[in-house]
Amino acid sequence: MKIILLKDVKGTGKAGDIVNVADGYGKNFLLKNNLAKPATNDAINVNQEQKKADAFHKEQERLQAVELAKKIDNITISLQVKCGENGKVFGAITTKEIADSFEKLGIGVDKRKIVLKEPIKSLGNYKLEIKLHPLVTAKFNVDVISE
Repeated sequence: MKIILLKDVKGTGKAGDIVNVADGYGKNFLLKNNLAKPATNDAINVNQEQKKADAFHKEQERLQAVELAKKIDNITISLQVKCGENGKVFGAITTKEIADSFEKLGIGVDKRKIVLKEPIKSLGNYKLEIKLHPLVTAKFNVDVISE
């Protein structure tokens, strides 16, 4: 029996896949639980069009990430913080503060996409990166200075 999966099914395939399964498994489990639909010619054509549309949207997201990466590459953000005598920062600089600095520059960035292994706790210049898309990263500098 040829079916199109509507949801991911462990051991069978991912959503949108056209697979051949045993008749009993297809009728009694997959179709009954709305995990799949029969693979008619119309359904196959709709499925192919949906895959093309999904690929187009993913490519558009990647292109937007590349454009944003061009804006962010080699930009330097200066953060003024209070610190002690030996250059230790009171508290720490986190990704939220860095994302807020990008907002002030007019660049919308999600704080969860900024790669920061550990919070910044001392003065200096730090080279960081941001993962805008699984295939696109941008590098920028953070300059931490005393108030």
